Amino acid sequence: MATDAEQPATCPFEGPEKLLEIWFTPSPTDLPDASTSTDGKFGLRKVPRDVWADMLDIVKCKILSVIEGAEMDAYLLSESSLFVSPHRLILKTCGTTLNLLGLPRILEIASEHAALPSVYRCFYSRKAFMFPERQLGPHRDWRAEVEYLDDIFPNGAAYTVGKVNGDHWLLYMTGPGDCAGTAPSSPISRLASLPGGDRAADSLDEPGPSTPADTISQDYTIEILMTHLAPAARIPFINTTSESESPDLDPSAHASALSSTLGITDLFPSHLTTLDAYSFLPCGYSCNSLIKWRDDAGQNPVTSGEGYYTIHVTPEEGWSYASFECNIPLPTVPTDQDSSIPDLKTLIRRVVSIFQPGNLTLTLFISSRDNSSAEEEGGESAVEAAQRAFKVALTVPPTVQDGANSGGGFSGVYRRTDKINYEFGGYDLAFASFELRQ
Repeated sequence: MATDAEQPATCPFEGPEKLLEIWFTPSPTDLPDASTSTDGKFGLRKVPRDVWADMLDIVKCKILSVIEGAEMDAYLLSESSLFVSPHRLILKTCGTTLNLLGLPRILEIASEHAALPSVYRCFYSRKAFMFPERQLGPHRDWRAEVEYLDDIFPNGAAYTVGKVNGDHWLLYMTGPGDCAGTAPSSPISRLASLPGGDRAADSLDEPGPSTPADTISQDYTIEILMTHLAPAARIPFINTTSESESPDLDPSAHASALSSTLGITDLFPSHLTTLDAYSFLPCGYSCNSLIKWRDDAGQNPVTSGEGYYTIHVTPEEGWSYASFECNIPLPTVPTDQDSSIPDLKTLIRRVVSIFQPGNLTLTLFISSRDNSSAEEEGGESAVEAAQRAFKVALTVPPTVQDGANSGGGFSGVYRRTDKINYEFGGYDLAFASFELRQ
């Protein structure tokens, strides 16, 4: 990614992202205007781009471009990504952005523009920072972030998964019905003190009777968080041509060509994928992709058929980092058809082959209903199947039988350093860390 505007170019850049996800209803069908839409633009998707830009000014990042899909809109940002579905918003930012300070304004926007005064569930997560001392506001410390969120959501829960003195993953989440109101010291009441926040905020009401507490629509997110990228993997993302030397350089066209050369465009079948990518000067790369993994995507709000993946790369040698995130439910059994969605093991190998990390952390976060119903032979749950896929993908050398596109030319073998399965309220997590064998 590009360096922060507030940081000199010589300063380390914080690649690991802050990930905020807010569900205002369990599914698009629960939105008040779901039945009146004819073009898919209902709920949060009705919000104009300039309104989101106003919110992102608080966060300290800008919109670079947007792609509009059948079921969601994907905004590529100067620091990562924003995904907007009718009922859900995902804000992912890196560097020293002020992700959580955008939350009060997001709640305002949902109420004012989409008639959504209440929150169904909220999630905030991140990997341990490389340079926590460079963070600003509540992001300087996990306890401060939790306190900030607790001021808004009185019954949230915070977790640390993994080694406190090593690779770990932090999660804050609320359960259905836990977002009923704001504490007296809520940042919403102090919104006027934030940049661009001179409007009064609406309170959060309890979910209505049509939102049962045990209703969780399908939710599946895989993250691959990679550090210590190999030199051969870092170099393509470093642009040695300055803006003054090549004023006509098109960062989107350059990124598109790079995506094709490196195999990013081949992670999923191209006929299903809409890619939006950007190359930063002097270095860095971001992309969002919308994928229609069902033929009827966008035709019925009852069933989701479109998902995303997003990649962000910080290639500098001293703090190299790359992240891959995807919310498309992946099969655990390989398919013989090249035109199909890849299985989890194959996707991991494809991603790792591109970035060749020395260390990586994988997380699969899945709603419990999907986990318990996704039983394989022998009663293996989705989380258990994911851990098996993690291990096979990374600790077993790829073979010819794995296929030409499953691992590229990278043959690195890893050893697992951590494995944790975690049950939360309504969700299950598979967490694992690996390091490259010397």
